[in-house]
Amino acid sequence: MRLVLQEFLSLDGVSQGPGAPDEDTSDGFTRGGWLVPHLDEAFVRIVTGWIENADAFLFGRRTYVNFARDWPQMDDPADPVATRLNGLPKYVASRTLTTAEAHWTPTTILSGDVPTQVAALKQHPGRELHIHGSARLGASLLAAGLVDEVRLVIAPVVVGTGRHLFPAGDSTAPLGLRLLSSEMTPSGVAAQAYEVTGAAGFGTYGVDGLE
Repeated sequence: MRLVLQEFLSLDGVSQGPGAPDEDTSDGFTRGGWLVPHLDEAFVRIVTGWIENADAFLFGRRTYVNFARDWPQMDDPADPVATRLNGLPKYVASRTLTTAEAHWTPTTILSGDVPTQVAALKQHPGRELHIHGSARLGASLLAAGLVDEVRLVIAPVVVGTGRHLFPAGDSTAPLGLRLLSSEMTPSGVAAQAYEVTGAAGFGTYGVDGLE
């Protein structure tokens, strides 16, 4: 399976709590729900198209707990997003969880050497293994060279605080990407898909052009 990282981001790169004020209040975050005013039919179509290729999901602990609380209540069989999230295999990378939520199955907990276990999961038959949210896990697997594609939904809003997918500092490794697709919704959301190409390239811009 290909490993796909899918993230909802604000214009200033915040990934925390896009869906509701109480979705993720960790570290005192109080500005959740910033994506909701920008949702429209085009957004739903794009996200639904992306998730149709998923054959399994991978979460960090915090995202898993939130999803396991909310998604089982969304059980409309006509909703392809809910159907796949609730029905497909789920994997959770966690140092602290020892048992999975009994009401959200099938779920397997990954502990110990998570990158090695994820590399093994990628060898399973299937199309795509999706990371939804779970920014810290996604960033760590990007740094480990395991992510094949990054899909970003970028909302036209500056949140100003909260966790970032790519936090500033030496912990974020330079990364090269190649644009696969880009679409703008009527509400101003940019949906972009990138292939991960390896380490970022660097150069010098000269007076006669690129060098």
